[in-house]
Amino acid sequence: MEELLELKELLVHKDFEGAYALVEDLEEMGKKGVARNIRSYAKVLLFHLIKQQVEQRTTKTWDISIRNSIREIKDLNTRPSSKGTYLNNEELYEVIAGAADSAIDQASIEAAEGIYDTRQIEQRIDRNELIKCAIALVHG
Repeated sequence: MEELLELKELLVHKDFEGAYALVEDLEEMGKKGVARNIRSYAKVLLFHLIKQQVEQRTTKTWDISIRNSIREIKDLNTRPSSKGTYLNNEELYEVIAGAADSAIDQASIEAAEGIYDTRQIEQRIDRNELIKCAIALVHG
């Protein structure tokens, strides 16, 4: 809120350069918030994709969780006033890839009843393919 008051003050004093810089900062803060929320859903998405790979099966619960995560990621990344997105393809890839380690850690607890440690889970999956699959699902 204080940033908006500062922006108002800058505009009143016709400091357009300062106002523009503040708007840039606000935009970056918003983008980071969107990325943080997308990362949370990406962890869930990747976690269930890992479980599918490791266990060579799926369940209705996993499928629904995957679909819900995809919907939330798409919704969070869509700008309300235009057809654009907050994160471009490269940024979205980075956010999803950044969630992989957490998803692998979680999968080591739950996939195949926890019989694999993190290193073993990593050996059983192709990280790059996993991330590509998640991106394809989000774009699909």
